[in-house]
Amino acid sequence: MPDKRVVVLRPDELSPDDVKMWREIRTESGAPANPFLDPAFTRAVGRVRPGTRVAVLLGDGSPVGYFPYEAGPWGRGRAVGLGVSDSQGAVSRPGIRLDARRLLRACGLSSWEFDNLEAGQGWFEPYAAEELASPVVDLAEGYERYAEGLRERSPGFLRQTLAKERRLARRVGEVRFDPDCRDPRALEALMAWKSAQYRRTGRRDRFAQEWITRLVGLLGESEDRECRGVLSVLYAADRPVAAHFGLRSRTVLSWWFPAYDRACARYSPGLVLQLRMLRAAAADGVETVDLGSGPARYKESLKTRDLRVYEGAVVRPVPGGAVHWLGREPARAARRFVRNRPRLAGAAARTLEELGRLRER
Repeated sequence: MPDKRVVVLRPDELSPDDVKMWREIRTESGAPANPFLDPAFTRAVGRVRPGTRVAVLLGDGSPVGYFPYEAGPWGRGRAVGLGVSDSQGAVSRPGIRLDARRLLRACGLSSWEFDNLEAGQGWFEPYAAEELASPVVDLAEGYERYAEGLRERSPGFLRQTLAKERRLARRVGEVRFDPDCRDPRALEALMAWKSAQYRRTGRRDRFAQEWITRLVGLLGESEDRECRGVLSVLYAADRPVAAHFGLRSRTVLSWWFPAYDRACARYSPGLVLQLRMLRAAAADGVETVDLGSGPARYKESLKTRDLRVYEGAVVRPVPGGAVHWLGREPARAARRFVRNRPRLAGAAARTLEELGRLRER
């Protein structure tokens, strides 16, 4: 590729032509229209994370790729929205070749960390420390066809969930579903349930981090059809009992923040919500629901297949790279050791839950 160079911009410096070109390149690549890899997501993160940048890759003076990232002290870089983004990497024209470490050097980075690198990112995959399964639900043939397959794969799952929905209606009140809710009180309820879940399971409360709360608010206000937040709510007796805030494009819905009212746990309102959402998503043109990496029993029941994503880091042999390695890699190796041993992972999860209960006392 002649005349190859890199220009680094802030997300708000991207022109309308850049946004158009980014999306055209993404479409040309044939990859799914995952909203986390859309320029609108990077722009939203840029409003709450000042270190967000975009490297524009030029070939013969025209953009041939875009690499969004966040830059921190010592040149330590990370994927945009690391910790909450479910699809990461660069967007580039097919056939473009670039050395990952040279790209980092052009961006002034000593390292670049990722935890949900999209498959097919040939520049970065050699630096992956672990390959993870990211389950998805295929809806291209419609919800009824999906439901038929669900009955075959998970006998009893659909029947039991629908029975619980009927019990919820009888014992709590009339059940209704709002696929695109604009009530801020419902979003507040979702955040409160999710924060309680994080504390109860001994995990870091993401909604205690201001930038994540602000990011959700910004995406929830977006009207961009290629990347907007969608709040879906299940009601019983006109009060929310389960909700989900996700990110969607025209054809892909990314499962993001689900939660439910524990007072109604016996009725599995989260599963009832999921089935209602899948039906509504299929009717609205969604072809793929990305459930995200990470083990969960409900994902195994609902999925039709798995995508592959990767966790790791590109590290340059410079002082800042050593800082990254000392700060992150030992902990990453410890998590990987536990995750690959189911009995040990189960014991660790139980310990986290007990710590969470102690915090609530």
